[in-house]
Amino acid sequence: MERIAIIGFERHKTMGRLDGKVAVITGGNSGIGLATAKRFVAEGAQVFITGRRAAELDTAVREIGEGVIPFQGDVSLLGDLDRLFDFVKEKAGHIDILHANAGVGVLSKLGEITEEQYDKTFNINVKGVLFTVQKGLPLLRSGSSIIITGSSASIMGSPAFSVYSATKAAIRNFARSWILDLKGTGIRLNVLSPGPTVTPGMRGIAPAGGFDALLAGFAELVPLGRVADSDEVAKVAVFLASDDSSFVNGIELFVDGGIAQV
Repeated sequence: MERIAIIGFERHKTMGRLDGKVAVITGGNSGIGLATAKRFVAEGAQVFITGRRAAELDTAVREIGEGVIPFQGDVSLLGDLDRLFDFVKEKAGHIDILHANAGVGVLSKLGEITEEQYDKTFNINVKGVLFTVQKGLPLLRSGSSIIITGSSASIMGSPAFSVYSATKAAIRNFARSWILDLKGTGIRLNVLSPGPTVTPGMRGIAPAGGFDALLAGFAELVPLGRVADSDEVAKVAVFLASDDSSFVNGIELFVDGGIAQV
């Protein structure tokens, strides 16, 4: 530990688990992405966050404080991803942690699913993840960590949530195949799959005036008897990003209170 003299007393500065590392988090302007950005910064990383909406990015930067750099862009647009990684290369030169976190979901039963809903969900959740990882790959070094945000829905049946669930199952298989493609690079890749978690995205799928009822319904299904807070997922993201998980590769790590395990 480094000892730092302060007027009148002394304190110890503890090294963070991500000191000196450069992280990119897509969808880092809200929910799990924002909570993870806060944790990464607290652990010493320089963090780039992306989001589609400038106002939310500005709010996120104010909440996080120093150590974060915003970038406005849509992961489903390849031109935006090119601009993102050109920007990161210019500012930092490389990436140590790439967290492909941006995602969307809507409730729609079979018979009511629209082409627009399908295209938007797959374009962000699947196409966006694929090309985020592929276009970011040249900036990753040996020892880097790629984290993909999945969902407990990847292995569960959920009424009116089939399209979203299918996207998360798809990216789970990306991980199984990509660790073979990455063999010999020293780059690890894992899927972090939350269960029901309080986020703006969850609020967005709740029926009008029914958010509390939605939470209560999820809590009844979770063996721990409650839903997660975003920070509980972010703490696990720190583990996957850090050298603490140096021999963890290709897994789907559920942070779900047990909902997908029974």
